[in-house]
Amino acid sequence: MSLQADLLLTGARVRTLEGPGRGDVASAVAVLNGRIVALEEVPARRVVDLGGAVVTPGFHDAHNHMAWYGLSLAEVDLRVPTLEALYDAVAARAAETPPGAWVVGAGYDENKLGAHPDRDALDRAAPGRHVWLRHTSGHMCTVSSAVLAELGIADAPVDVPGGLVVTDADGRPTGLLQEQAQQLLSRLVLPYPVATLVDAIERAGRVYLSQGITSVVEAGVGGGWIGKSPVEVAAYQQARDADRLPVRVELMVAADALRPLTAHADDGIVRGLDLGIRSGLGDDRLRIGPVKVFSDGSLIGHTCAMTEDFADTPGSRGYLQADADALTRTILEAHRSGWRVASHAIGDAAIDLVLDAYAEAQRRWPRPDVRHRIEHFGVSRPDQVRRAADLGVVPVPQGRFVGEIGDGMLRALGPDRAGWAYRYRSLLDAGITPPGSSDRPVVDGAPLRGMHDMVNRRTDSGAPCGPEEAITGLEALTAYTLGSAYASHQERDRGTIAVGKRADLAVLSGDPATVDPAGIRDLEVLMTLLDGEVVHES
Repeated sequence: MSLQADLLLTGARVRTLEGPGRGDVASAVAVLNGRIVALEEVPARRVVDLGGAVVTPGFHDAHNHMAWYGLSLAEVDLRVPTLEALYDAVAARAAETPPGAWVVGAGYDENKLGAHPDRDALDRAAPGRHVWLRHTSGHMCTVSSAVLAELGIADAPVDVPGGLVVTDADGRPTGLLQEQAQQLLSRLVLPYPVATLVDAIERAGRVYLSQGITSVVEAGVGGGWIGKSPVEVAAYQQARDADRLPVRVELMVAADALRPLTAHADDGIVRGLDLGIRSGLGDDRLRIGPVKVFSDGSLIGHTCAMTEDFADTPGSRGYLQADADALTRTILEAHRSGWRVASHAIGDAAIDLVLDAYAEAQRRWPRPDVRHRIEHFGVSRPDQVRRAADLGVVPVPQGRFVGEIGDGMLRALGPDRAGWAYRYRSLLDAGITPPGSSDRPVVDGAPLRGMHDMVNRRTDSGAPCGPEEAITGLEALTAYTLGSAYASHQERDRGTIAVGKRADLAVLSGDPATVDPAGIRDLEVLMTLLDGEVVHES
């Protein structure tokens, strides 16, 4: 009896990412029961002629904030060119917001505006209102006087370990809260209701499908300044139960959500979630991933921990989010308890700490092929690239940062260190398999824009930003597919187009591997398939 597929995609250039140099190309894909069963034309119940379009594996964003992004779609968009435009946007939203309701916005960048928003100007734009404006990095925010008053810090700051309540020359809070100081807001704004989070998750997921994204890693739930609710996993489960989870999701659990466990001493499970839940629980649609540890802050916000001064602020080297020994202990205990660990580390001082902790964890409690991660690996010295490769650590950089916030990075680093920022070429040359990711909503998360910046290494203003770290279109496509699957231990199931793998596919107007590098961002996503089902069509 001959094979009959459910779906045959034909008339296509199928970029399989298999074979020597990942360069194999086929002309058809056949799907049965959600899996790829042939890369040639076979009988099928449904045949779709793609008319020469390009088929790639579905894109996988290895580091994004799905609920945060979904929430931001309903908030004031602060990606505006001037402070005046920002205040106008706040005033406009306040005018249409019921009395007593908060005015919430996201996405501002002081590097583009010239300065952070100021509480007094916010008070003039929205008199008496609670205003909360999140920085594009997520590592700081600005609030109005009404919020400061409710926090009890309108006239004088408080000390916050791992954070800062910024003040003016007279010692009066400006409204800017950095890093862990943002947690002062928690009692006023958290937790979000599960129903609100489900709406946000679905809203984000629909955008993802339109951009060819079929799977993501949600980079922090359940605790810290990044979490939206202590029951955040329940929101993802409810979204899935209600068929409102559009893409595959792996959840990083914020380290703050872990607690000491009283398992038998021989088990070595010292910290985790109740019942001993750890990385790997779940299935192909929703699963628990690494534990997320924040070691430092933001490059463009000058809060990441560096070994040398920022180029534009002599005397400033940022800071760690917590005591170095406490951070190390968290990483060691998570590793010992069976977790994969994903440590946010942007500055090279923070990267040193994390690499030391990973090396010590493996020395004490060896585990094969763990693939601990360093989220961002933002400013990495050459010796740190080599050490990450030797330790089997997966750096998770964001290519789109070079374009959208690259001008701010150049100012912070200066020309001598620009090539250290969000590397790709050096990682590949060291034998590392780097993923593609966006950190959305910090920047535009469309994968094709990320690939464009990985290949061209220019800021959106046109300035070169470490051009020696540029990679090819094929390498960028591989990062956003196979590389991201590898970072999640999922390369056997997805990341390339091969018989037996899941039929998660993107159909594009052109081939990122061969198109003129300047045109990668202009390619269109024509169709997205998940398990061989068309879930988006332009």
